[in-house]
Amino acid sequence: MKELIEYITRSLVDAPDQVDVRELKTGNRIRLELRVAKDDMGRVIGKSGRVANSIRSLLRVAAEREGKQASLEVIEPQ
Repeated sequence: MKELIEYITRSLVDAPDQVDVRELKTGNRIRLELRVAKDDMGRVIGKSGRVANSIRSLLRVAAEREGKQASLEVIEPQ
């Protein structure tokens, strides 16, 4: 699932080398933290969060196929 998020995000942003996805596992749950360049935040979130919510939907489907639960958090760059 980490690879799926990396692939989708790198396809969207201008600085694909700055895409960082961290996977935190707790039993049956997987939490993914996504970090991108500050200039690419708008591309990843989209208008009213539509792009981010679409990525989350794809992640949930991929997790369901493996019998797991997954969530995605977009981390604000500093």
